[in-house]
Amino acid sequence: MNSMIRVAQVDKIYRRGGETLKVLDDFSLEIEKGGFVALMGPSGSGKTTLLNLVGGLDVADRGEIRVADADLTQLSGAELSRWRADHVGFVFQGFNLLPVLNARENVELPLQLTPLSRKRRREQAEYALELVGLKDRVSHRPKQLSGGQQQRVAIARALAVDPQVILADEPTGDLDRNSADQVLELLQRLNAEFDKTILMVTHDPAAAERARQVAHLDKGKLGRLQDNTVAQEAS
Repeated sequence: MNSMIRVAQVDKIYRRGGETLKVLDDFSLEIEKGGFVALMGPSGSGKTTLLNLVGGLDVADRGEIRVADADLTQLSGAELSRWRADHVGFVFQGFNLLPVLNARENVELPLQLTPLSRKRRREQAEYALELVGLKDRVSHRPKQLSGGQQQRVAIARALAVDPQVILADEPTGDLDRNSADQVLELLQRLNAEFDKTILMVTHDPAAAERARQVAHLDKGKLGRLQDNTVAQEAS
């Protein structure tokens, strides 16, 4: 397997006061380059924790995490920040758009950390918005956009740095079914046409069906990966 994400024998422990909570317990998961995995499970099962570890937003207490050929457990905080900016795009349930900025300006935000010129940043942001079908909304502020359009702006922002990996945490959680389907179709397209590796946390079975594989997480343990590709090809 040509792995893009490899999590091996990882433990993650949170300590609150005198209590110890083991969120991930000897956890392992491998996702190939160009994979699209939906991660399901009850609240508190460790799904978001895993996403944060893979994205370099948190560190494991034990084990190995390799993403895009980098061993995240060996990087310093500053190195993780630089690596994250170059390799990972995040999409959250809350769109996290700045209301005072228009769509293009919101998408440009992660590019501010790059050496690109102002002109090039603008061009790259507009291209990302074109990819998500919002070429005609570049000057609209978040309040002028529907929920589905705001999430597509958030996805364009994640795409702006051309990441190898997209991490999505309940990306359709705040959307109606029609808007959710549009966002999921976009994620499928990014996976199929642009070879983006996607790890998506979701509670929605309809969303999970769009992924190539589904993994179930419960009490820090991973169940067997279920392959969706045969059912998708049949439909």
